[in-house]
Amino acid sequence: MPSAAERTRTLVQSTCSAVLLIPGVDAARSEQLTPQARVVGQDGEVFLLFPADSPAVRAATHAQDDELAAVLEITDVAPVSVPHRIRGRAWVSGRLTCAPGVAEPGGMMLRLEVGEACVDDLWGASSVEPEDFAQASVDPLVAHETELLQHLHSAHSEQVQALCGLLGERRAMGVPPTEGWGDAGANAQRAVPLALDRFGLRVRFVGGQSFDARFDFPTPVRDVVELRRAMHTLFEAASH
Repeated sequence: MPSAAERTRTLVQSTCSAVLLIPGVDAARSEQLTPQARVVGQDGEVFLLFPADSPAVRAATHAQDDELAAVLEITDVAPVSVPHRIRGRAWVSGRLTCAPGVAEPGGMMLRLEVGEACVDDLWGASSVEPEDFAQASVDPLVAHETELLQHLHSAHSEQVQALCGLLGERRAMGVPPTEGWGDAGANAQRAVPLALDRFGLRVRFVGGQSFDARFDFPTPVRDVVELRRAMHTLFEAASH
């Protein structure tokens, strides 16, 4: 499974929605505290692009030499329609300063020096040390996950549904049914591709007693080409 540091780093560098929480900047609308872009630097710091007149930039500018604490909160929502769509959240907290001269005119890059981080997602909740965050790798499928899951859902729904045959008596491989999911009635279970990473595919079976199932690839994939081979092997196994 991906480490907590890798999962956190992947969320930070994904297209998931994010908001920068700054003590004392409570009156600003959430969209005013949403960075236009974010990237992780060589030393593990997180660079956040904002309009030069944003509340976040004003707070960082006025703080000057004072310590300005901030938390980057990231929310990961499944890109396909499924009950309980929030797949996880990550929080990266630390000291916020301006990085003048980095952004284009009209913008300002803010630098978040990571003090601590944590993630709470489909794998569980874990804290992450700054050094581990700085050294972690980003999942190679993160830039393509949304379109890949949507494609699986729309064009390969029958093959995804057939994966249920691989479960046998172990209906929920590693992830027990979640309380409150059993109210979907007596409808036949519908398989929805929920998450994809270099290690495998997670499917949510919805209807009746709903549950998640994890289908691991024989070996971790490094790109979309290897992913296609891994998915073909998975579907082939389910067809027999």
